[in-house]
Amino acid sequence: MRKVARGLALHAALCAVAILTLAPMLWMVSASFMPAGATSTLPTPLLPRVPTFEHYLVLFTRLNLLRNFGNSLLIATVTTLVSLFINALAGYAFAKLRFGGRDRVFNLLVAGLVVPAQVGMLPLFLMVRGMGLINTPWGVMISGLASIFGIFLIRQFASSIPDDLLDAARVDGASEFLIFRRIVLPLLRPILVTLAAFSFLGTWNDFLWPLIVLSDQAKFTLPVALANLSGEHVQDTELMMAGAVVTVIPVLILFLALQRSYIRGVMMGSVKG
Repeated sequence: MRKVARGLALHAALCAVAILTLAPMLWMVSASFMPAGATSTLPTPLLPRVPTFEHYLVLFTRLNLLRNFGNSLLIATVTTLVSLFINALAGYAFAKLRFGGRDRVFNLLVAGLVVPAQVGMLPLFLMVRGMGLINTPWGVMISGLASIFGIFLIRQFASSIPDDLLDAARVDGASEFLIFRRIVLPLLRPILVTLAAFSFLGTWNDFLWPLIVLSDQAKFTLPVALANLSGEHVQDTELMMAGAVVTVIPVLILFLALQRSYIRGVMMGSVKG
Protein backbone atom coordinates (compact mmCIF):
# COMPACT_ATOMS: atom_id res chain seq x y z
CA MET A 1 0.00 0.00 0.00
CA ARG A 2 2.85 2.35 0.86
CA LYS A 3 4.52 1.58 -2.49
CA VAL A 4 1.29 2.42 -4.34
CA ALA A 5 0.99 5.71 -2.44
CA ARG A 6 4.58 6.63 -3.30
CA GLY A 7 3.93 5.80 -6.95
CA LEU A 8 0.80 7.97 -7.02
CA ALA A 9 2.64 10.84 -5.33
CA LEU A 10 5.49 10.57 -7.83
CA HIS A 11 3.13 10.59 -10.80
CA ALA A 12 1.20 13.53 -9.36
CA ALA A 13 4.45 15.48 -8.92
CA LEU A 14 5.54 14.67 -12.49
CA CYS A 15 2.16 15.78 -13.85
CA ALA A 16 2.39 19.03 -11.90
CA VAL A 17 5.88 19.71 -13.26
CA ALA A 18 4.71 18.90 -16.81
CA ILE A 19 1.77 21.31 -16.47
CA LEU A 20 4.03 24.08 -15.15
CA THR A 21 6.46 23.47 -18.01
CA LEU A 22 3.78 23.49 -20.70
CA ALA A 23 1.71 26.35 -19.25
CA PRO A 24 3.70 29.20 -20.88
CA MET A 25 3.60 27.49 -24.29
CA LEU A 26 -0.13 26.80 -24.02
CA TRP A 27 -0.79 30.42 -23.04
CA MET A 28 1.40 31.56 -25.95
CA VAL A 29 -0.81 29.63 -28.38
CA SER A 30 -3.97 30.90 -26.67
CA ALA A 31 -2.81 34.54 -26.71
CA SER A 32 -2.00 34.35 -30.42
CA PHE A 33 -5.74 33.91 -31.12
CA MET A 34 -6.84 36.82 -28.89
CA PRO A 35 -7.87 40.21 -30.33
CA ALA A 36 -5.28 42.98 -30.14
CA GLY A 37 -4.94 44.36 -26.62
CA ALA A 38 -6.75 41.47 -24.92
CA THR A 39 -3.66 40.38 -22.95
CA SER A 40 -3.27 43.88 -21.50
CA THR A 41 -6.56 43.68 -19.60
CA LEU A 42 -6.79 42.64 -15.95
CA PRO A 43 -7.27 39.91 -15.05
CA THR A 44 -5.33 38.52 -18.00
CA PRO A 45 -7.54 36.00 -19.82
CA LEU A 46 -6.32 32.43 -20.21
CA LEU A 47 -8.45 31.68 -23.28
CA PRO A 48 -9.65 33.94 -26.11
CA ARG A 49 -13.28 34.94 -25.78
CA VAL A 50 -13.59 35.34 -29.54
CA PRO A 51 -10.74 33.51 -31.36
CA THR A 52 -9.27 35.41 -34.28
CA PHE A 53 -6.69 34.63 -36.96
CA GLU A 54 -5.95 38.30 -37.69
CA HIS A 55 -2.41 38.16 -36.26
CA TYR A 56 -1.43 35.21 -38.43
CA LEU A 57 -2.85 37.00 -41.48
CA VAL A 58 -0.74 40.05 -40.62
CA LEU A 59 2.39 37.91 -40.25
CA PHE A 60 2.03 36.17 -43.59
CA THR A 61 0.60 39.03 -45.66
CA ARG A 62 1.63 42.48 -44.48
CA LEU A 63 4.85 41.42 -42.71
CA ASN A 64 5.73 38.61 -45.16
CA LEU A 65 7.03 36.28 -42.44
CA LEU A 66 6.66 33.35 -44.84
CA ARG A 67 9.84 34.55 -46.60
CA ASN A 68 11.77 34.39 -43.32
CA PHE A 69 10.24 31.00 -42.60
CA GLY A 70 11.60 29.76 -45.92
CA ASN A 71 15.04 31.21 -45.13
CA SER A 72 15.16 29.34 -41.81
CA LEU A 73 13.92 26.12 -43.40
CA LEU A 74 16.53 26.28 -46.18
CA ILE A 75 19.43 27.11 -43.86
CA ALA A 76 18.48 24.53 -41.21
CA THR A 77 17.88 21.75 -43.76
CA VAL A 78 21.07 22.28 -45.77
CA THR A 79 23.19 22.73 -42.64
CA THR A 80 21.79 19.53 -41.14
CA LEU A 81 22.35 17.40 -44.25
CA VAL A 82 25.88 18.66 -44.92
CA SER A 83 26.89 18.46 -41.26
CA LEU A 84 25.65 14.87 -41.02
CA PHE A 85 27.86 13.86 -43.93
CA ILE A 86 30.95 15.71 -42.71
CA ASN A 87 30.57 14.67 -39.07
CA ALA A 88 29.94 11.05 -40.05
CA LEU A 89 33.07 10.97 -42.22
CA ALA A 90 35.23 12.57 -39.54
CA GLY A 91 33.78 10.48 -36.71
CA TYR A 92 34.30 7.26 -38.66
CA ALA A 93 37.88 8.26 -39.50
CA PHE A 94 38.73 8.97 -35.87
CA ALA A 95 37.11 5.69 -34.79
CA LYS A 96 38.33 3.19 -37.38
CA LEU A 97 41.10 4.59 -39.59
CA ARG A 98 44.70 4.54 -38.45
CA PHE A 99 46.82 7.62 -39.17
CA GLY A 100 49.56 9.52 -37.43
CA GLY A 101 48.44 11.80 -34.59
CA ARG A 102 44.86 10.54 -34.69
CA ASP A 103 44.37 10.38 -30.92
CA ARG A 104 46.20 13.65 -30.28
CA VAL A 105 44.09 15.51 -32.83
CA PHE A 106 40.89 14.01 -31.41
CA ASN A 107 41.87 14.95 -27.85
CA LEU A 108 42.56 18.48 -29.05
CA LEU A 109 39.13 18.62 -30.66
CA VAL A 110 37.43 17.36 -27.50
CA ALA A 111 39.27 20.03 -25.49
CA GLY A 112 37.60 22.58 -27.76
CA LEU A 113 34.21 21.61 -26.31
CA VAL A 114 34.98 23.67 -23.19
CA VAL A 115 35.47 26.85 -25.26
CA PRO A 116 32.26 28.96 -25.43
CA ALA A 117 30.93 29.36 -28.95
CA GLN A 118 30.81 33.13 -28.54
CA VAL A 119 34.60 33.24 -28.21
CA GLY A 120 35.05 31.97 -31.76
CA MET A 121 32.50 34.26 -33.36
CA LEU A 122 34.86 37.16 -34.05
CA PRO A 123 37.55 35.10 -35.86
CA LEU A 124 34.83 33.16 -37.66
CA PHE A 125 33.19 36.41 -38.75
CA LEU A 126 36.52 37.69 -40.10
CA MET A 127 37.01 34.44 -42.03
CA VAL A 128 33.47 34.60 -43.44
CA ARG A 129 34.01 38.22 -44.44
CA GLY A 130 37.29 37.28 -46.12
CA MET A 131 35.44 34.66 -48.18
CA GLY A 132 32.82 37.20 -49.24
CA LEU A 133 29.96 35.32 -47.55
CA ILE A 134 28.60 38.13 -45.38
CA ASN A 135 24.85 38.63 -45.81
CA THR A 136 24.46 35.28 -47.58
CA PRO A 137 22.83 32.01 -46.45
CA TRP A 138 26.18 30.22 -46.78
CA GLY A 139 27.68 32.65 -44.30
CA VAL A 140 25.07 31.53 -41.78
CA MET A 141 25.44 27.83 -42.63
CA ILE A 142 29.21 27.66 -42.42
CA SER A 143 29.30 27.77 -38.63
CA GLY A 144 27.25 24.58 -38.37
CA LEU A 145 28.63 22.46 -41.22
CA ALA A 146 30.87 20.55 -38.81
CA SER A 147 30.85 20.42 -35.03
CA ILE A 148 33.15 18.97 -32.39
CA PHE A 149 30.15 17.53 -30.57
CA GLY A 150 28.89 15.84 -33.73
CA ILE A 151 32.30 14.31 -34.50
CA PHE A 152 32.60 13.13 -30.89
CA LEU A 153 29.12 11.59 -30.93
CA ILE A 154 29.71 9.74 -34.21
CA ARG A 155 33.18 8.59 -33.15
CA GLN A 156 31.92 7.12 -29.87
CA PHE A 157 29.16 5.23 -31.67
CA ALA A 158 31.32 4.10 -34.60
CA SER A 159 33.91 2.64 -32.21
CA SER A 160 31.45 -0.17 -31.47
CA ILE A 161 31.38 -1.36 -35.11
CA PRO A 162 33.31 -4.68 -35.30
CA ASP A 163 36.69 -4.37 -37.03
CA ASP A 164 36.25 -7.86 -38.49
CA LEU A 165 33.24 -6.65 -40.49
CA LEU A 166 35.23 -3.81 -42.03
CA ASP A 167 38.30 -5.99 -42.65
CA ALA A 168 36.16 -8.57 -44.47
CA ALA A 169 34.88 -5.84 -46.80
CA ARG A 170 38.44 -4.65 -47.45
CA VAL A 171 39.52 -8.20 -48.29
CA ASP A 172 36.68 -8.36 -50.82
CA GLY A 173 38.16 -5.29 -52.51
CA ALA A 174 35.76 -2.62 -51.26
CA SER A 175 37.14 0.93 -51.10
CA GLU A 176 37.02 2.90 -47.86
CA PHE A 177 34.28 5.16 -49.18
CA LEU A 178 32.23 2.17 -50.33
CA ILE A 179 32.63 0.60 -46.87
CA PHE A 180 31.53 3.87 -45.31
CA ARG A 181 28.50 4.21 -47.59
CA ARG A 182 27.29 0.60 -47.68
CA ILE A 183 28.22 -0.67 -44.20
CA VAL A 184 28.98 2.14 -41.80
CA LEU A 185 26.19 4.61 -42.62
CA PRO A 186 23.35 2.08 -42.12
CA LEU A 187 24.85 1.07 -38.77
CA LEU A 188 25.12 4.73 -37.75
CA ARG A 189 21.47 5.45 -38.53
CA PRO A 190 20.22 5.75 -34.88
CA ILE A 191 22.91 8.22 -33.90
CA LEU A 192 22.57 10.11 -37.20
CA VAL A 193 18.89 10.71 -36.46
CA THR A 194 19.81 11.99 -33.01
CA LEU A 195 22.50 14.26 -34.44
CA ALA A 196 20.12 15.48 -37.15
CA ALA A 197 17.62 16.54 -34.49
CA PHE A 198 20.35 18.35 -32.53
CA SER A 199 21.65 20.09 -35.65
CA PHE A 200 18.27 21.12 -37.07
CA LEU A 201 16.91 22.42 -33.77
CA GLY A 202 20.13 24.29 -33.00
CA THR A 203 20.29 25.90 -36.45
CA TRP A 204 16.58 26.73 -36.55
CA ASN A 205 16.67 28.40 -33.11
CA ASP A 206 20.02 30.15 -33.59
CA PHE A 207 19.71 33.89 -33.21
CA LEU A 208 23.10 35.48 -32.51
CA TRP A 209 25.13 34.22 -35.50
CA PRO A 210 22.47 35.01 -38.18
CA LEU A 211 22.05 38.42 -36.55
CA ILE A 212 25.80 39.07 -36.95
CA VAL A 213 26.08 37.79 -40.54
CA LEU A 214 22.84 39.01 -42.11
CA SER A 215 21.95 42.65 -42.74
CA ASP A 216 19.23 42.37 -45.40
CA GLN A 217 15.76 41.91 -43.88
CA ALA A 218 14.73 39.78 -46.86
CA LYS A 219 17.41 37.24 -45.83
CA PHE A 220 16.67 37.21 -42.10
CA THR A 221 15.95 33.88 -40.45
CA LEU A 222 12.77 33.49 -38.43
CA PRO A 223 14.24 34.23 -34.94
CA VAL A 224 15.98 37.38 -36.22
CA ALA A 225 12.84 38.53 -38.05
CA LEU A 226 10.77 37.89 -34.93
CA ALA A 227 13.18 39.95 -32.78
CA ASN A 228 13.02 42.74 -35.36
CA LEU A 229 9.24 42.44 -35.29
CA SER A 230 9.19 42.89 -31.50
CA GLY A 231 11.06 46.15 -31.91
CA GLU A 232 8.53 47.49 -34.39
CA HIS A 233 5.41 46.19 -32.59
CA VAL A 234 6.51 46.22 -28.96
CA GLN A 235 2.98 46.80 -27.64
CA ASP A 236 1.31 44.14 -29.79
CA THR A 237 1.73 41.13 -27.48
CA GLU A 238 -0.75 39.01 -29.41
CA LEU A 239 1.18 39.51 -32.65
CA MET A 240 4.41 38.56 -30.86
CA MET A 241 2.78 35.39 -29.57
CA ALA A 242 1.61 34.49 -33.07
CA GLY A 243 5.17 34.93 -34.35
CA ALA A 244 6.49 32.76 -31.52
CA VAL A 245 3.98 30.03 -32.39
CA VAL A 246 5.09 30.08 -36.03
CA THR A 247 8.70 29.69 -34.83
CA VAL A 248 8.11 26.94 -32.27
CA ILE A 249 5.49 24.69 -33.85
CA PRO A 250 7.60 23.34 -36.79
CA VAL A 251 10.50 22.24 -34.56
CA LEU A 252 8.06 20.80 -32.04
CA ILE A 253 6.44 18.69 -34.76
CA LEU A 254 9.89 17.58 -35.96
CA PHE A 255 10.93 16.55 -32.46
CA LEU A 256 7.73 14.61 -31.86
CA ALA A 257 8.17 12.83 -35.21
CA LEU A 258 11.76 11.84 -34.39
CA GLN A 259 11.24 11.31 -30.66
CA ARG A 260 11.62 7.53 -30.60
CA SER A 261 14.68 7.45 -32.84
CA TYR A 262 16.15 10.42 -30.98
CA ILE A 263 15.84 8.79 -27.56
CA ARG A 264 17.03 5.42 -28.89
CA GLY A 265 20.10 7.06 -30.40
CA VAL A 266 20.94 8.88 -27.16
CA MET A 267 20.53 5.71 -25.10
CA MET A 268 22.58 3.58 -27.50
CA GLY A 269 25.27 6.24 -27.64
CA SER A 270 25.48 6.37 -23.86
CA VAL A 271 25.79 2.59 -23.57
CA LYS A 272 28.26 2.12 -26.43
CA GLY A 273 30.30 5.23 -25.61
